[in-house]
Amino acid sequence: MRYPSSLGLAISLTVGVVAHINTAQAASFSVQSPDKQLIFTISDEKSQPKYQVSFQGKIIINPSSLGFDFARAPSMRDNMYIRNTSTASHHDTWQQPWGEAREITDHHNELLVTFADKTTQVDQYRVRIRVFDDGLGFRYEVNKNNARYITRELTEFSITDSGESQAWWIPARGWNRYEYTYHTTPLHDASHVHTPFTFKNKHGVHMSIHEAALVDYAGMTLNQRRPGTFISDLTPWSDGIAVKTNGQFKSPWRTIQVGDQATDLLNSHLILNLNEPNKLGDVSWVEPGKYTGIWWGMHIGQHTWGSGEKHGATTERTKAYLNFSAEHGFDGVLVEGWNTGWDGDWFFNGDVFSFTDAYPDFDIAAIKAHAEKVGARLIGHHETSGNVSNYRAQMEAAFALYAQSGVTQVKTGYVADGGNIKRIDARGHPRFEWHDGQFMVNEYLDNIKLAAKYKISINTHEPIKDTGLRRTYPNWLTREGARGQEFNAWGTPPNPPEHTPMLAFTRMLAGPMDFTPGIFDMGFNGLGDKTNRPQTTLAKQLALYVVLYSPVQMAADLPKNYLAKPDAFQFIKDVPTDWEQSIALAGEVGDYVVFARQERAKKHYTGEDWYLGAITDEHARELKIDLDFLVPGKRYEAHIYQDGAQANWQHNPYALTIKKQQVTHKDTLSLRLAASGGAAIRFKAL
Repeated sequence: MRYPSSLGLAISLTVGVVAHINTAQAASFSVQSPDKQLIFTISDEKSQPKYQVSFQGKIIINPSSLGFDFARAPSMRDNMYIRNTSTASHHDTWQQPWGEAREITDHHNELLVTFADKTTQVDQYRVRIRVFDDGLGFRYEVNKNNARYITRELTEFSITDSGESQAWWIPARGWNRYEYTYHTTPLHDASHVHTPFTFKNKHGVHMSIHEAALVDYAGMTLNQRRPGTFISDLTPWSDGIAVKTNGQFKSPWRTIQVGDQATDLLNSHLILNLNEPNKLGDVSWVEPGKYTGIWWGMHIGQHTWGSGEKHGATTERTKAYLNFSAEHGFDGVLVEGWNTGWDGDWFFNGDVFSFTDAYPDFDIAAIKAHAEKVGARLIGHHETSGNVSNYRAQMEAAFALYAQSGVTQVKTGYVADGGNIKRIDARGHPRFEWHDGQFMVNEYLDNIKLAAKYKISINTHEPIKDTGLRRTYPNWLTREGARGQEFNAWGTPPNPPEHTPMLAFTRMLAGPMDFTPGIFDMGFNGLGDKTNRPQTTLAKQLALYVVLYSPVQMAADLPKNYLAKPDAFQFIKDVPTDWEQSIALAGEVGDYVVFARQERAKKHYTGEDWYLGAITDEHARELKIDLDFLVPGKRYEAHIYQDGAQANWQHNPYALTIKKQQVTHKDTLSLRLAASGGAAIRFKAL
């Protein structure tokens, strides 16, 4: 069915799309989710492109602006009309080579809208909208030679009932990148924030604004201008330009995840579905797994990254860690501080790091031979201290060295204050960029592509935020991008009890995180609540392996501390990192969360076991968990690791109860979580 208009619009109706003629001079179009609960409406009323969003019959995003300002071209903000539209629907299932779920369902309705200038009748840009049951995404598609230098993206998110909404957020464009504890405030107090930005309106609808497929573009932060209205604030280059293009570009998807309850956000696959399929071809060489590392000892002061008497990265120590890893079923050993350049204040050593020259007490050839002998491998490390030009000049040689040394995974690091990434321009002058500006967005991805050439996977620390590119480049295994475990060793203050339950509903909506769980010795500085230490119980450290997803997980503590608690260590040895499916069962943002995950089937193994992780904030909780996620008709032996009756994180973090009982999908378990406690369960199929 088609409707004419005085502007010559072609307005079409298809499944999931509705057109509305407002006046002879305006038009609007709506596209809805397959379940018809979520509706995105776009219009050209008053010659200004705007959109709004409704959920279950209520507006959740008020009319919000679209468009761009450019340095050398007219703005794309007004005097525009909808020239034409097209629609599509899509429903299929695709498989991840690794991930929190093997199969992902992509079911959406799409609307493509072209805006043109009313005076010149020339097309300005297209907006492509995809609406799913769990949220929506929209992006700009521009093809104009003079649209080369974006100074501002005008995308707004005007939150309905903002005065009665609650938000959970970290500040944007600060010195510590993404490594902050989260604030819980009225939405109006969230002035300039990073994404994912999670909030809840007065009706209990949970939302999270983020972006997907961030490629060759600046990272988006959200800046609250008028109360309740957030504008896309792109992180600029050192010269002030936000994005540099050749005039033909597609922006990242601007995403809004939406759900009735907090767990709906956790069960969403929106970000992955808005990324392109795998571009690397055969990625059988990308292997999830668990690792140990010469890492925690440096953070707690037992060893040093630099050379000398306390040097951590020695040949003998690496061999000992390889022995431990092989004996207990771990895949490899991360070694930091092996390469020259760490001496002195390494935070400022970006100009002098070598990525191929080892300290004299680290024999990489001997370590390779020992790794092959015992059956564990070396995991590499490249710390740039923010000098990416120095790293770029050595990157290929560094990957080549690792490839010939049997290294298949590398942890990269970009430690530098926000805005202090150092690059050398074409004239030889130093320039200083943000970690989430366009230059670094491209630099991180170039690192991934070059690593793939050598069949090496990357775990990025001090990264650009995750936007789902692991689908397109599956060797981008995981990354940091939040306040990790190391802050418990020396941070001021350490991570509070609510931090990890908060991460589940904020940072983790973007993708996997290498949080480095598994600390068994909470008292390396004593057990006071004002000292540097993990403010958790032992059971909570175990549960993190299930709750905070990453395809590679570290057993972060010293080997001796695991050997001192072999019963608890058994769970870390058992828990997999690659999953058939994952289900968020219960939780509230920053309070508590419960995840169940099914082990992924492998060759010659059916993957029938399930695992459950539950963690809480500073409040003790009693949770009743229905086991209806288990396979009907099967019996399981539940190996339950939970806080002991007298457990508390301040003075008795080690109290742990371990028991076994048989269960089926009809059963309910009662789990007592101590303050900042947890429970970890293996459901072993019988």
